[in-house]
Formats: sequence, C-alpha cells, structure tokens
Amino acid sequence: MTHMDYKYSLLGSTVADYHKRPLLLQVDDTPMNLFAVLEVKRDLPRHWSSLGFFRKIRLYSFLFGMAVMFLIMASYVLTGDKKGLLLTPSPYHFSTLVSPGPFAFNLSSVKDYAHIKLVVKSITSKVEFCSSRPLPELKALVKSEPHMFSVIPHKFLPGAKNPCWYVEFTGNISSDPYRTNLYGRYSRRFRTVFQHLRNTFHEHLFHCNGKLYRMRCLPYFYIIGQPKCGTTDLYDRLRLHPEVKFTTFKEPHWWTRKRFGIIRLSEGFHDRYPVEDYLDLFDQAAYLIQDNQTANTSGYSHTDIIIGEASASTMWDNNAWVFFYDNNTKGEPPFLIQDFIHALQPDARFIVMLRDPVERLYSDYLYFGIANKSAEDFHEKVSESLQLFEGCLAEYTMRSCVYNTTVNNAMPVRLQVGLYIVYLMDWLTVFSRKQILVLRLEDHASNRKYTMHKVFEFLNLGPLTKEIESEITRSPASNTRRPADKNLGPMLPITKDILRDFYMPFNEKLAKVLRNDSFLWQNDSKL
Repeated sequence: MTHMDYKYSLLGSTVADYHKRPLLLQVDDTPMNLFAVLEVKRDLPRHWSSLGFFRKIRLYSFLFGMAVMFLIMASYVLTGDKKGLLLTPSPYHFSTLVSPGPFAFNLSSVKDYAHIKLVVKSITSKVEFCSSRPLPELKALVKSEPHMFSVIPHKFLPGAKNPCWYVEFTGNISSDPYRTNLYGRYSRRFRTVFQHLRNTFHEHLFHCNGKLYRMRCLPYFYIIGQPKCGTTDLYDRLRLHPEVKFTTFKEPHWWTRKRFGIIRLSEGFHDRYPVEDYLDLFDQAAYLIQDNQTANTSGYSHTDIIIGEASASTMWDNNAWVFFYDNNTKGEPPFLIQDFIHALQPDARFIVMLRDPVERLYSDYLYFGIANKSAEDFHEKVSESLQLFEGCLAEYTMRSCVYNTTVNNAMPVRLQVGLYIVYLMDWLTVFSRKQILVLRLEDHASNRKYTMHKVFEFLNLGPLTKEIESEITRSPASNTRRPADKNLGPMLPITKDILRDFYMPFNEKLAKVLRNDSFLWQNDSKL
C-alpha cells in the first residue's frame, strides 16, 4: 500500500480576512500593527534635505521589503506549498502575534525585578482552570484522519496482552517492505535497523488459506512527558525488563510531529509520515510476540510481552494543529493528540514523569541552547517569554494561550511545557485517572527502586529475579546535564523567584488534582 496517495491542504480564511487580522510588533513603547497599511503623506515638501532624502529611501525600502514578504507568503498559501513554510504561525488562523501587554518594557532593561513581578502578578490573576472541554465526535476525528482509522482495527488479537492484529500482505513478496518508510529516509540509524528487519520479514509472514498476513502492533503504554524530567532514564531502565520492548529508538514523535510532516521545527513541513511507517517501528517486538506464544526458556511468556513508546512531546505538543485543523474554536485546538489515541486505544496506559517546573525550564534552556548561554541570558529569555504570555492573556483565555502556536514559537524559552496541570486535565477528559501514572523525578532520583516498582505494578509486569531487578535499579542515570552546562552554575536567584511565582497557581492545582502536596515542589533540593 503506498502511503502518499492522499493529499492534505492548509485550512484558512479568505485573503480579505487575512489583511484584517493584525500582528503586533513593539516599537519603542508603542504597539505597531504589522499588517496595517503604512501611510506616507502625499504633501511632501518639494525640496528634500539630503538627510530627509535618505530617511525616505529607507522607508520606501522597508515598504518594498514588506510587500515582497507578503507576496511570498501569499504564493505559498495559494499554491499549497507547505514544504517551504517554516513553522511560524499561519496568518489564516491567528488574528494576532501577541502584543507585549500593558506592562511593556524595553528588553535591554529586563533586570527590572519589580517590573517583572508585576508581569507575573498580572498573569497569575488571569489563571482559570476549566474542568471540561468540548470533546470531538468520533466521525469528526475519522474525517480528519481517514487513512489512519482505515489501517488500525477496532479490535485486537485476544491471545496477546499487547494490542496486535494481522493484516493481509498484498505487496510483492520480493520487494523491500521498508523501502518507502520515511523514518529510514531521514535517519541512518533507522536504515540500519530496517536492514535487520528486512532480513527476517518474509519468514514472519503468516500463511492462511492461500494468503499472506503480517502482524501489526501498537504500544501497550506510552511515556508521554515531560521533556527534561527523566523520561530517558525511565526508558533505559524499563528496556531492561524482559517483558518490555520499545520502538527501535526513543522518541519517534509520530503523534505530535511526524504525522504532520514535521522533522525539525526550523525546517517547515515535509511529507507526512503515514501510520504504516509508525507501525513499522514496532515490528521487532511484533516478531517476538508472534514467534512463540508459549513460555520460552527463561520462563517468560511471549504473550505477556508489552510494547512501549516514549516521546516526551506527546503530552503537550499540539503546535501543528493550527496548520491542519480549522480554527473555529476561539483559538483552541478542536482536536488534541489524546483524542485520536483514545479513539483507537481506549485501554492504553500512560506514564508521566514531572519535576519542579522551575528547574525543568533551566535544564531545558541549557540542553537546547546553542551559544552564549548564561544565567543572565536565561533571565532575559524568561522575562521576554513572560511578557509574551501576559500579552496573550490580555486577549485570550489561559488555555488558548497555552495551546497558542504563535506564542509557543515566539517565546525564547518553553514556559508552557511546565504548565503540567493544563495538559493533564485535558488528558483526563478522555482517559481515566487509573490509566495515567504520574511520577516525580525528585522521587525517582532519590529512590529508583520505589518508582520502578510503581511502574512495574502499573504495567502489570511479572516478578523479576534479584539480579535483573538490581541491574534495573542500580544502573547509572541517563541523559544527565553535560559538564559544560554544569559549569554555568545555577540560575539567578531573582529568576528563580519570578518563576516560582509564575508556576505557583499551576502547581497548586496539580497537587489538588493528584491529591499529593509533593507536587507543590516546596521542599525539594535542586536536580
């Protein structure tokens, strides 16, 4: 089955609407409408001074550049050429690029502590939590992703713990089943894995009534977040359990990015990865489940093998929605990632690892920052991000701002990722509390044996030998901070104080929902 037989198009309003929707920039202390018509007085003096002449040349050059930019953007939108568009907000979906809000300030003086505290106070005064959201109907989800729903069945094999099924193989028996897989196209690591799978593919075809069938599987559980909260360490330890198998590598990001053709955020859109490419990643585990449904020599039953998938973007990253779904929900995405997963796997399980959002943000900055990293630079980026978020709240609801692609792409640090409760409450609208295990990195770092046993119990895994359990719990931590980043030292005390105030109402709600005050992060040591 070819996977690019279906086409997708950007949704948007008319060009007339586009010109009516302003993007706001900040010039000195006055907001300027980027899409407003820049007027030049016609009654200019007949004789220009040399200085005035050069000023007008600069103005006309600016106007010419703006006109060229709009023509290029219009050509992309009208021709549907999404590959050339970077992941900047679509003007067809958002009315504004956020203005700096009532507490506008010059970013060169962001160390004005009292001023930033006012910005945070303004933000926290507008924090509201909705207990529910409008849930999309199944037919709307199917209409949005018809191919995905045509590939994945409603029921799975009854003999396996993991969700698997057989699908008829109609391809050429001598052809390469992974030749068109887009993961292999963009990753050398995948090409190596696919070479191994290619060598064993044909022997795993199941013969029945003169037809060939292949086993397909989805994950039994997902590690869904959050970034820089210990998901890599949890993934590496779980891989050591003999009943747990993962995708060929961590973080395929299919639900949040590859499904939409996003490889790297800075590169715009590529071809969308079809669901078949995603399912290929579970073939290694599917072969084990298929090979032997009785006990093997180590005493573990292959029917008890479960598959995991670990993408730390799954819980929070819905940034692609604005480019693919119609914006008729007041700036909020009509569909979330969990809506699709629930429609396909209502019994799936999810593991969430969290940490103090203040420390998470600094770790995120150190990990993804490229050059000129410092505590002072982090402070400036935090201040700028807070102002952008506050500006959004001046016009939109808190939830709209959390899911606002424009704001998320504009903020120099990812403040929104630490708003855990907003995402968790949305996940709880479709999945029950017992299907989501929420852990803290602080607890995991201090007592790995305790957290791993909670995970084993949550996944209904069998008992371990003392040797295997010791290996899982004693192995060194994965993906720790780099030595060069450690040398930069901690964040500035005033930055930490500002961020504590910002995250406080969100942490309070999280602790209340989970009925666990440790999620207030009031007495934890720095990680």
